[in-house]
Amino acid sequence: MRAPPLLLLLAACAPPASAAAAPTPPGWEPAADAPWCPYKVLPEGPEPGGGRLCFRSPARGFRCQAPGCAAHASAGRSLRASVLRNRSVLLQWRLAPAEARRVRAFALNCSWRGAYTRFPCERVLLGASCRDYLLPDVHDGVRYRLCLQPLPLPPPPRAAPAAAAPEPAAPAECVEFAAEPAGMREIVVAMTAVGGSICVMLVVICLLVAYITENLMHPAFGRPGPRRQP
Repeated sequence: MRAPPLLLLLAACAPPASAAAAPTPPGWEPAADAPWCPYKVLPEGPEPGGGRLCFRSPARGFRCQAPGCAAHASAGRSLRASVLRNRSVLLQWRLAPAEARRVRAFALNCSWRGAYTRFPCERVLLGASCRDYLLPDVHDGVRYRLCLQPLPLPPPPRAAPAAAAPEPAAPAECVEFAAEPAGMREIVVAMTAVGGSICVMLVVICLLVAYITENLMHPAFGRPGPRRQP
């Protein structure tokens, strides 16, 4: 039995099975099956536990574009902070697929530099599906340091004695930045425009003074005409 032309067309347009099952290259955005990022803001102090559980939708398709955004990357280039003009900071990170399967959570530590020492500002525990986190409000001119550390999965309960030891945690990636004052750029632009206008006005005033000095203060005396003969 001959197949209808419509089925033949659909079969020709369908991608091969190997291409459909190809893994997505690792990027900055979370997987498509992770619509929410669960996280817990931990209370201040060294005591474990506590905090409030929250959910946020990931920032998909975000691009940091100047002059409204300044990007800062960690030494390993796997963590970056996008400092926005509205004094919020979007923190993004990426992992290799093999490493992501061994992570149970992420620990985020925040600190800022004072006159003589550093002070903690926020501790957050994020789920394994999270790939970004938003700091809603940071202070102007303060040097911040954000460190993100992946926490490995615990060993299975019936594992062999050699595999019972917990896997060591990966080193933390840290990024530092200082938020530029929100109005500083506008102030610089306004001062430049005002300075240019003042310069133009000074040039016009100088030309006007030179004209007045040349033509009014020192008038040109004409040559005496010939005398009339009687």
